Amino acid sequence: MKTYEIESFLKSFLIFFVLLEILLAINFWHEYQVKKLEIEEKIQVEMKLCAYTIQCEGLQTDFVDKGKDKEENILYKDGDFYSYFSVPTAEKYLMKVVYPKSKYIARVKKLEEKLKHKFLIYSLFAALVSLLFSIYALMPLHRALRLNEEFVKDILHDFNTPLSSMKINLKLFKREVGENVKIKRLENNIETILSLQNNLQTFLRGTLTQVEEFDLKPLIHERVPYFELLYPDVTYHIDVIPFRIKANKDAFVRILDNLLSNAGKYNKKAGQVSVTLHGTLLTIEDTGKGIAEPSKVFKRYYKEQDRGIGIGLHIVKKLCDEMHIGIKIKSNTGQGTRVLLDISRVMA
Repeated sequence: MKTYEIESFLKSFLIFFVLLEILLAINFWHEYQVKKLEIEEKIQVEMKLCAYTIQCEGLQTDFVDKGKDKEENILYKDGDFYSYFSVPTAEKYLMKVVYPKSKYIARVKKLEEKLKHKFLIYSLFAALVSLLFSIYALMPLHRALRLNEEFVKDILHDFNTPLSSMKINLKLFKREVGENVKIKRLENNIETILSLQNNLQTFLRGTLTQVEEFDLKPLIHERVPYFELLYPDVTYHIDVIPFRIKANKDAFVRILDNLLSNAGKYNKKAGQVSVTLHGTLLTIEDTGKGIAEPSKVFKRYYKEQDRGIGIGLHIVKKLCDEMHIGIKIKSNTGQGTRVLLDISRVMA
């Protein structure tokens, strides 16, 4: 299951399970109160039997003077439970029957243990029902996502043939006419389409497992000129020393391309982009529009501009997490953006 499918499943499960638990809790609380009243009624019945049959096992009895403050056949709950009953042979006295509160508490605790055990069984059943409900509810979504992914994969695969044909014909045309600015722009446009295709493939399948050792400096010097041609109004500065890392090279290129592309795409006219390496911290900084809410940029489909589809930085974060590269974004609106990559864990 994909991350978003797991998230949807957990949310569905928790919402349904919590609702069932709330209903169960209300029902058991009501049952608890009713059972407590039943215990008190049983205590009063036991007191009456004691008064009329003189069978008072576990009860305490005494004779007290009648008084206006002593109502008969009423259960008093002042400390111990007690009641007053009339004595046929002694009109001036009342029989006081006392039920120790400790015995009442013991009966209530026994009731609580019984209800807790019952509540646990019902909760396990509610969890099972919630699990089945969540699976059943997500099955159509799962099928729709699989069909959508297969459709996108087919489209991406179909792109390969015309793109390959375009690249081959463009190379042949370049041999005939030589270097040309327009041809270079066409090459950049093809590279842009290929980059988008790679982003979508990464979004669908994740990173490749192959790891290799390579030098960061020539890789950056190889990728930056492509974006210099793509964004001619932006000046790129590189200050990177030779630094060997061990990672998935294709995935690392995806990270660089997305960050360099954003730095050029959302920059100001005559803006600048700096790529620097200090120790194990690779920084890509621009003088662009900035980001209003940097904490949200890694969320899927989040974007603050009309351009793009909002998956570029999500893919960057996903790749960084999978390769154990720390990433932070510092930005303010109108003051540019700084992306910091901690590559200490992938250094060769």
